[in-house]
Amino acid sequence: MECKSTHTLDLNLSHKPQVVKLTVMLAKTEEKKSPKGGEKKRRHAGDDGGGEEKKKKGPGDGGRKRLDALSVGYFRRVGERLGEGFEDEEEREMFVENVLLEVKGKAMLVAMDQTGSITLQRLLPLSSLEQGAEVLAELGGDSGMQFKDVSCDRCGGHVVESAVRQMSRWTEPPATTEEEEEEEEVSCGLLEAQVLSLSQVVRDNIGEFIKHVHGSHVVRTLLHVLAGCVGPPRTESHPGARDRSAAPQLTDFEIPTSFWYELKSLTETLMENVNLSVTDAVASAVFQTMLTVCHRKRPKLCKQLLTGIMEYLTSRSAAPGVSPLLVFLKDQASSHLLEMIIQLSHKSLLRDLYKNHLKGQLVDLALHPIANFPIQRLTAASAKHKLFLNLFDELVQGVEAILAVGHMGVIVQLAESCAESEEKQDEMMQCLLHAFHCAEPGSRLVCCLPLFMSLLAYEVYYHTDTDEGSTQTEVPLSSICYHGSRLVQALARFKERSLLLSSLRTLNPADLLKLASDPAGSHVLQALITTSSDKGRGKILRRLEGLYVQLACSRLGSRVLEAIWNSASVNQRQSIAQELVPSESQLRSNQFARHVWAKFALSHFLHRRAHWQEIQTGESKKRKLFSDLLE
Repeated sequence: MECKSTHTLDLNLSHKPQVVKLTVMLAKTEEKKSPKGGEKKRRHAGDDGGGEEKKKKGPGDGGRKRLDALSVGYFRRVGERLGEGFEDEEEREMFVENVLLEVKGKAMLVAMDQTGSITLQRLLPLSSLEQGAEVLAELGGDSGMQFKDVSCDRCGGHVVESAVRQMSRWTEPPATTEEEEEEEEVSCGLLEAQVLSLSQVVRDNIGEFIKHVHGSHVVRTLLHVLAGCVGPPRTESHPGARDRSAAPQLTDFEIPTSFWYELKSLTETLMENVNLSVTDAVASAVFQTMLTVCHRKRPKLCKQLLTGIMEYLTSRSAAPGVSPLLVFLKDQASSHLLEMIIQLSHKSLLRDLYKNHLKGQLVDLALHPIANFPIQRLTAASAKHKLFLNLFDELVQGVEAILAVGHMGVIVQLAESCAESEEKQDEMMQCLLHAFHCAEPGSRLVCCLPLFMSLLAYEVYYHTDTDEGSTQTEVPLSSICYHGSRLVQALARFKERSLLLSSLRTLNPADLLKLASDPAGSHVLQALITTSSDKGRGKILRRLEGLYVQLACSRLGSRVLEAIWNSASVNQRQSIAQELVPSESQLRSNQFARHVWAKFALSHFLHRRAHWQEIQTGESKKRKLFSDLLE
């Protein structure tokens, strides 16, 4: 096939022999045959291919120009080359420089193409600040007005974010030679100027940006960078449930003085559009980011913003005698913002929120499918203040109703706040015993642990309708649920936990093994053992005798066993070791137990008992010393 291309995109970055393998000459292009009838098949904005750079008419792309197939193939190969890594810094710098030369003049097309966007996102962290600034400058155009189009594009927005994030590598130029200092200042200043230019465009078009599904992410990244803290890069992949629930880890960095003032200007502009924070879910996320970064980096500014948003929310019209916050708490978009406000609020704002707006309404809100989440945040935030006592007295009245609708998070948070505040613990325990129908007769008290872990009432768990029936201890342990596990872990931190420990000691070996091997139950057993006194722990360990080998060979059980070991006395460790060593071959061949064997130094125990005992005694003394210091 003859070469159809009139130009070549070259990945060759050096004439040195060792980097000849980097050369990728795209001399041939693949011809895309059109469907029958001569009409070309329509392609979406993110698809590869598509022939020459020309306008594509049709819904979804607004008739904009597309990146040609040759360039798409080139950037795909660049991405593959980036995945291989580089031998040295010089090779990497030459590669980046060469690729950015190909980007020059068509940065907008590259950024708004799916393949080009992904490649640029990987390339920008490897580029210099000056190179990043040049890419950003071309994306913004002469006036900076192109920033809006590229930021609101599903591919281009990611590139803008990546370029802006490079400011996290900015530092005050070190006092070296005057020439180097000037070069560093120029490099840093170019990117700084482009970030400020982007921020100006955002402020001029704030309503469009914060309501746009892609543009809003650019604003959120801009807020992080102007404040001087960034999280991990945003990717197209969807995080797992565990990642979604966890707050992203932020990294602080030094910012130029201009960013300090620009953040103030941007937050002022956002506050002029505070109405959007409660009517639009996308805009609400921007306001939440604003509060988060200001709370971390500008506490005084955050306090002003919190007060300003609350003043706006409470000034809205509602039914006579009804706080408008009761409406906002039940709304999908505004409730998330209120959750953030509650989490970050200072004591006086929390007190005002409860006293003037929520007093007498907590149970109703806790029963609501949306409003119960802000109530959980309020319960958590008030734990370190006297306000918690008022909240508890109100919420405890509706515990059974809250359990009935399945809002277990409210109950768990109430117990966790009792543990943290060290207040109302006896009342909480009694309330739960009555709610699960195991307070009376007294013989039912020892059944509390399985009931709490399964979140089932006595009659349901033991399949009995009689109020005075005998305890059905033959029912095997079952239905350990996530919220039940968290509830018992919170109760394990109470000062008085004898009921839980008594209930644990009634479990038979099969139940204990199931508890230790269950994803939710293993955390319960670990919490009860590690929070017990030496005497209480000894009673539990006696119930576990004969199960240590099975625990060691279990993925979750081995973790429980390690937690037991870490909190055990020397005598307790010796008892555990004596039970484990006869099963040496089984333990050494098991993928989980072999780590237990090594960590417990069981070979040492087997052959050099006195020395093992000496080491364990020393560790025990260190542990006790640290414990005394912490107390």
